[in-house]
Amino acid sequence: MQTNEAKTIKAGQTLTARSGGDYDCVFSVTINERKGRFVRFSGEGREGRCMVKADSDGEFIFALGKYSMAPIFRAK
Repeated sequence: MQTNEAKTIKAGQTLTARSGGDYDCVFSVTINERKGRFVRFSGEGREGRCMVKADSDGEFIFALGKYSMAPIFRAK
């Protein structure tokens, strides 16, 4: 079942992502604040700010960096 409702990242959400190399490894970050196209997050021993990106599947962030095997945290 497909919906046309856009998936957005909101303050208070906990986002999870699986490792590209190990399916059993799950990363999680909590969104502390959202202002426009940026979010402040905490999790995995880090706190930071990053830009929210969007595609046809909804919004996502690269909270732990942007590299070839970086986890992608998507809105649910």
